[in-house]
Amino acid sequence: MIKDRHNLIAIILVIIFGIGLFYIGTDGFRAFTAESARTYEVLQNKPEFPSVTLEDSHARTYTFDEFAEGKYVFLTFMYTSCTTVCPQLEMNMADVYDQIPSKYIGEDIVFLSISFDPTRDDPATLTKYRSYFGSDGETWRMARINDQSELDTLLEKLGVIVIPDGNGDFTHNSAFYFIGKTGHLQQVMDFTKIDEAADTVVNILDSEEGE
Repeated sequence: MIKDRHNLIAIILVIIFGIGLFYIGTDGFRAFTAESARTYEVLQNKPEFPSVTLEDSHARTYTFDEFAEGKYVFLTFMYTSCTTVCPQLEMNMADVYDQIPSKYIGEDIVFLSISFDPTRDDPATLTKYRSYFGSDGETWRMARINDQSELDTLLEKLGVIVIPDGNGDFTHNSAFYFIGKTGHLQQVMDFTKIDEAADTVVNILDSEEGE
């Protein structure tokens, strides 16, 4: 009986110790998967959006800073040949866009979808693609980054994983990225939680307006 009790205590201690190690190793259970760990690390660092040159669906070229002009930027990464998650990602982005009060659109916040397949996603292709989702090409633009080194730096900074599959497609993660007016990443949001993402953005915009 006493031996059984000691064994039980030992098992409980091992479990508690294991949970403690897991808690420490995952920073309070917040980083228990590779993806959540990557997102958590990126948010802790709040990286500055690197200097990149965009070419949009109108074949206009400009830097990200010129596009943002002190505004918030709601951002996605996609490629137009994607037949899996990207269409849903952009449809969800359109739903978020529609939930933002019009007084903020273009004045305090702009939307941007960046292709990580610049070879195929030329301006004509981006023009056709944005028409599927109601992007106006102004307050919500779709663009590519032609300089591969700039694109790679951006993806790395924001923790975006893009792996070519050798057949013209990519394995990649997907999320909503929210860039602050200072050009630093503020939020990485679950793209499947449309209302939650929209509420987060509106609350930020409303609170700033009330200051």
